[in-house]
Amino acid sequence: MASSSLWQPLTLGGLELPHRLALAPMTRNRANPDGTPGELAAEYYRQRASLGLLITEGTQPSEDGQGYVNTPGIYTPEHVDGWRRVGDAVHAGGGHLFVQLMHVGRISHPDNTPHHRQAVAPSAIAPGEEIFTPTGKQPIPAPRELSVSEIQQVIGEFRHAAASAIAAGADGVEIHAANGYLLHQFLSPNANHRTDSYGGSVEHRARFVIEVARAVADEIGADRTGIRVSPAFPLGGLDEGDTEAVRAQYRYLVGELAPLKLVYLHVHHLGDDELLRSFRDVWPTAVLVVRYGRERDGVAADIDAGLADIAPLGRFALANPDVVERLQQDAPFNEVDPATLYTGGATGYTDYPVLAHV
Repeated sequence: MASSSLWQPLTLGGLELPHRLALAPMTRNRANPDGTPGELAAEYYRQRASLGLLITEGTQPSEDGQGYVNTPGIYTPEHVDGWRRVGDAVHAGGGHLFVQLMHVGRISHPDNTPHHRQAVAPSAIAPGEEIFTPTGKQPIPAPRELSVSEIQQVIGEFRHAAASAIAAGADGVEIHAANGYLLHQFLSPNANHRTDSYGGSVEHRARFVIEVARAVADEIGADRTGIRVSPAFPLGGLDEGDTEAVRAQYRYLVGELAPLKLVYLHVHHLGDDELLRSFRDVWPTAVLVVRYGRERDGVAADIDAGLADIAPLGRFALANPDVVERLQQDAPFNEVDPATLYTGGATGYTDYPVLAHV
């Protein structure tokens, strides 16, 4: 039996959660070519509804926001209809759905997007990495620097996407400001060489993230708006500097976001517990913490330490639709099949066995 702290109910905005677990956002590359969630998506999320709070895979707010093949969008009427089917299935299972809004910025390739245009970013700097495309791995080309007026357009795209998610019946959205994507790129000095009010200082690099958060909260309500950060995560070719530089950037950012009273702060955590504690001290609502490599007996560690309110699950939930029951019963877990993470179809998506069929 996992730590009793996991089984305490929690009020999150207007939602009543039955416990402290959640589904972490995980890209699965199974949307239709137009970005509409595929026919299996409703089943995939319905199977995991017992997790209570389900944060979806990264979902692009615009054509420019897409980086990978077959990722979902939330900016057309067809997308809204597709996500409505997902939300209805999750709600029927007793869960709640937050759609993660993910603009990839420079982590893209023209072969992967519907318009085949050059990617956009804070500065015209390639990440120095490769990306999967329909013809195999290719180097990621240099992006085009966004103008100030285009930055305002992107903020509007986030606003529209958030409204579209709520129109689809979602309970809220998570702004993805982490893991090497566009908002994270603005925060990182090696990806953001701007000399205007969106680059240079700690305050200027944080400005875009703060403006996106304000716009989304204004559109759908702070009680329906979460945000994810990943301090010092070196994904997508980012380098945010030494420990003190990272702490300065994120203490400022979180301090400026805190007065917005967003419904939660989701931290993809690398291990700087002093920084995490500083977030906890100023953040007025729930804190979610996920760590790479966390084992079963450590799921509740951050909650027990007072560093988090909710523990999102990634690979455990991916391979175990009934992960809540398995934790409650101390039952063994299925193992993730890495070969089927992004291959499409039901295999490795909706066919992991539950306890009754083991």
